[in-house]
Amino acid sequence: MALVGLGGYSTNELAPALRETRSCYLAGVVTGSPDKGRRWAREFRFPERNIFSYATMAQLASAPDIDIVYVVTPNALHARHAIAAARAGKHVISEKPFTTTVADAEAVIAVCRDAKVKLSIGYRLHFDPYYRELMRLAREKEFGDFTLASGEFGNNAKGTEGWRLSKAMGGGPLRDLGIYVIQAACMAAGEVAPVSLTAQKGPTTRPGIFTEVEESMSWTMTFANGFVCNGMASYANPRPQNYFRAQAPKGWIKIDNAYAYRDLEGATSRRRLAFTQHPPIRQQTTQMDDFARCILEDRPSPVSGEMGLRDVKIIAAIFEAAGSGKPVQLKA
Repeated sequence: MALVGLGGYSTNELAPALRETRSCYLAGVVTGSPDKGRRWAREFRFPERNIFSYATMAQLASAPDIDIVYVVTPNALHARHAIAAARAGKHVISEKPFTTTVADAEAVIAVCRDAKVKLSIGYRLHFDPYYRELMRLAREKEFGDFTLASGEFGNNAKGTEGWRLSKAMGGGPLRDLGIYVIQAACMAAGEVAPVSLTAQKGPTTRPGIFTEVEESMSWTMTFANGFVCNGMASYANPRPQNYFRAQAPKGWIKIDNAYAYRDLEGATSRRRLAFTQHPPIRQQTTQMDDFARCILEDRPSPVSGEMGLRDVKIIAAIFEAAGSGKPVQLKA
């Protein structure tokens, strides 16, 4: 695997996870800093020939010891870098959200299909045991179909968040944080998309910071079977919010610290959930190992490009509904 972008997520989460993976390992990087690339090559013991710049990604085609490219750049750059990797013949993981526009998502899917490479989205929570339990309950209907859910993910932006405060780079709390609530809701719905949405942009209380992106966004997703999920994403929470709860006729499930990398907590109406692993296994370790096995076993990723496209459409509909003040119907 090669990582594209060596920022905080690659450094603090993906690189440590790649020390734990069994089916893949770090074999190269794409970075704007040659010095940083050389430091990573020394630390992870891959040859300096496997250090590429964003402008030279086409040369990945001549790197036979790299099979997968994981795109970890700002949101607005995902499509450009995923397409470059696919055209170089490499399988692709794109960090979430997949892209910032529906057209870009469709373009990446088409290029990967034409290049005959596999495509996955960095939806790490699909590999977390608490969310596996949520999906099991949705699938097996132990409590019946979920009827009502709510989820919030918020923190307190300081004004130093870089691309996250840039509209051009695809920032803002909906794309950065709200995507997790959207994902959880679709899991609870059995991995189908909602049919309609309403949304409201929150007030801008700090105009000196939020000159380009929303400070908060709230929305309601309604699914074909009547299931409703209320979501919120915010950069204006002095006390961080981080939970998901889903109710069904015969019971409920709640996950706290729900969108974190570790230390999730959960319960259902019947029992406390305690998924202990010794040593703890990172979500990203399981995620990347699964994609490597998808390639080795020639099977599609469970967190596919089509799933990413679904969520890009949902995000676009939320922005549209918030802008118009009217419900938006989602097309299949």
